[in-house]
Amino acid sequence: MKIINIVIISLLLLINYSYSFYLPGVAPKDYLDGEIVPLKVNSLTSTHTQMPYLYYSLPFCQPEEIEDMVENLGEILMGDRIENSPYRIESGIDSECKILCHKTYSKEQLKIFAERIEEDYRINLLLDNLPAATKKPMIDSSGKKITIYDVGFPLGRKGKDIEGGDENQVYINNHINMKIFYHTAEALEGRRIVGFEVEPESIQHSTVENNEVPSTCFQRASTIPQSVSVDSATISWTYSVKWEFRNIKWASRWDIYLLMTEDQIHWFSIINSLMIVLFLTGMVAMIMMRTLHADLKRYKEMETLEEAQEETGWKLVHGDVFRPPANSMLLSVLIGTGVQVLVMTLITMIFAVLGFLSPANRGGLMTAMVVLFVLMGSPAGYFSARLYNEFKGKSWKRNTILTSILFPGFVFVVFFILNFVLAFEKSSGAVPFGTLVALIALWFGVSVPLVFIGSYFGFKAEVTAPPVRTNQIPRQVPEQVWYMRPTFSILMGGILPFGAVFIELFFILSSIWLHQFYYIFGFLSIVLMILFLTCAEITIVMCYFQLCSEDYHWWWRAYLTSGSSALYMFLYSIFYFATKLQINKFASSLLYFGYTLMMAAGFFVVTGTVGFYACYYFIRKIYASVKVE
Repeated sequence: MKIINIVIISLLLLINYSYSFYLPGVAPKDYLDGEIVPLKVNSLTSTHTQMPYLYYSLPFCQPEEIEDMVENLGEILMGDRIENSPYRIESGIDSECKILCHKTYSKEQLKIFAERIEEDYRINLLLDNLPAATKKPMIDSSGKKITIYDVGFPLGRKGKDIEGGDENQVYINNHINMKIFYHTAEALEGRRIVGFEVEPESIQHSTVENNEVPSTCFQRASTIPQSVSVDSATISWTYSVKWEFRNIKWASRWDIYLLMTEDQIHWFSIINSLMIVLFLTGMVAMIMMRTLHADLKRYKEMETLEEAQEETGWKLVHGDVFRPPANSMLLSVLIGTGVQVLVMTLITMIFAVLGFLSPANRGGLMTAMVVLFVLMGSPAGYFSARLYNEFKGKSWKRNTILTSILFPGFVFVVFFILNFVLAFEKSSGAVPFGTLVALIALWFGVSVPLVFIGSYFGFKAEVTAPPVRTNQIPRQVPEQVWYMRPTFSILMGGILPFGAVFIELFFILSSIWLHQFYYIFGFLSIVLMILFLTCAEITIVMCYFQLCSEDYHWWWRAYLTSGSSALYMFLYSIFYFATKLQINKFASSLLYFGYTLMMAAGFFVVTGTVGFYACYYFIRKIYASVKVE
């Protein structure tokens, strides 16, 4: 009891500590009056093509020397390419209209601008690690007007989208109005930036010489937009800066980006999932407390062997239920991989819920997932080897090698193909060769040795003897009714686990493909726990019905019953692609389905593993409860 109290007090102190400090690890910076505040640029992005491009792949104004400022592996894998810019922003000093540069463009250069504008590309700026945001008014579910923020701002606009604009023209945003919100107090040495809002404009500036400020900067109401649908043009790039005090704490400055306008839908998702779990829990309780209890009582009251032989049901297959399945090597490898991905997911969720993987720590989530997957090689090797040993397998080297390369190899091959597509399209999302080498080094230098270490202990571990003996001659499985045949029962088993998560899946897909922030890990952790419960319970129910039908081939069926939810996940992603996205390029479609396939594969091994072990321990429990002569 004393130990439990100590653990509870420690957890409370940890929670209190996490609220006392800004967890992502980014320290606040105070800017003194007149101090230069670096403005960085990130990749150009579009929800229509899903292909990021380097900011300077377009002929914008450039600094004297372009510096790459990517900080971690996750940023590279996510396609972020952060670089310096020629913008000069001084702390606390407003600027009405500053010249960035004047550039004369050829027809070919203007055509590139026009193509990117047609594809709805957005410019992404960073100031003190805060992304530039544009206001977007909307009405919430209660009818109240609210303001949300979109990350970045459009490169330009099409004529048909501008009131009174020429439909045949495309206009570029060559002026940026920047509002920088700051917070200060007596205890602070300078200003802390707590907000970065931008409003782009398209202005055809008057002709100027050198770095003179064009008069159109101060007469915007009467100006016309800057077109790029011409043979040549000299474009003046300008910007304005305004500093405003806001009573916002520095640790709360990300709140506007993470504003959750549809929290009712998330609660509905959880309630919907809980209803599924309650239904399945009732089914399992009925089996355990009523049907199964009655079976056990009846078996114990049997007086003669003849009565036992006349009895039908799950007890009759006791001599075959622990017979090793076909393709036992592959099953054990998938189980080991499932444990690896499952443990990685759980640890990642813990760090995310505590706040260590906030959007302020750009690329942190992806970095954590890659590193944790590599480090979880030991659990993968251990569980794969232990199960394979239980199947009386002898090829332990082959088992270990397959565990270390099968799933990672599949993911790497798909990733390499998609990376080749990105490189062919000259996208900044293509991972550099050096990073690919680093990933391979992590795989073979860290993950594979850890799998071998885990496998060593897995094969050395004592195998738990099954509660009943296995007959030498396999029992013939009777003809099954149509609804108990493998294909139908497996497909039916995957519906409920998918139903428990499909609403949250919508928001996850939106955050990935519509470039929105997803930071509701509290909701997600609850949904994940419900998913695991649903996988366990539906597999137990389907497994019990299968054994009652005297079909003892449950090993693969248990894995595939809950794992089939990944099929519905992939089918839902096709529906999402057709109804929510506006992707029309083949390469972009290939990217979408390639990455979705990798997600579905991870979902498959996790849900399959959870269902398998639930069924495994259920069967051991019920057969240990009966007396077999």
